[in-house]
Amino acid sequence: MQAEDPVIRLDNVYTAYEGADRPTLADITMSVHRGEFVIIGGPNGAGKTTLLETVNGMLTITHGTARVCGHDVRTNAVRVRRRVGYMLQNFSFDPLTPFTVDEVVLMGCYGTVGLFRRPKEEDVAAARKAIRLLGIEDIADRPIGQLSGGQQQKALLAQNLARNPEVLLLDEPFSNLDMFARESINALLADLTAAGVTILIVSHAFDDLPDHTVRVMVMHDGKITLDRRCAPDQVEATVRGAGGAQPHA
Repeated sequence: MQAEDPVIRLDNVYTAYEGADRPTLADITMSVHRGEFVIIGGPNGAGKTTLLETVNGMLTITHGTARVCGHDVRTNAVRVRRRVGYMLQNFSFDPLTPFTVDEVVLMGCYGTVGLFRRPKEEDVAAARKAIRLLGIEDIADRPIGQLSGGQQQKALLAQNLARNPEVLLLDEPFSNLDMFARESINALLADLTAAGVTILIVSHAFDDLPDHTVRVMVMHDGKITLDRRCAPDQVEATVRGAGGAQPHA
């Protein structure tokens, strides 16, 4: 029994993209507490990414209530996003992007320091720590557009960690990573949840998960059809057994 309030709470939430003729999410009710590790599975088009966007205050909630990190998402979306890290699926930089990895990771602090305020010493320290945690010190001074997809992915994760988030939303974070990179990042994510960070991951890759109980949500047609806790080695069977089988990315 969790004594503290949920970090994420959605009650009967419906959301829709602009111009859509029907809701993308339908009657979503869920509570996620501090330090939980949640895998979100399901077929393409089930609403997994939309759920992350809703939690991050990026979509209009047409019905229901949502609170994240103590804030009403409908009225305080900007404050929510200051407390949440969100890594997009398959985002890549143009080869001519002039920013270095150092600069991109430091941009993760802009949501907390303000766009037109110079970062403070502690922001620079947070960015350097995130770079160290991801093991990308050797590419920190390289233009990010000239890096591989996996290297860019690590830099974007470091950018989100530099924000010191309470909630981390990751959309297919392993798609460009090899087995060894997956193992190291999953170990890092396990450390983050142990420190109290709440993590929601949309993923088709279920290997090398943190060595503790994982919460699994499976979605279909904009609804959560399964919500269960299981051992990490049971996650893939649980998702596939609920009809959420997908090819590995």
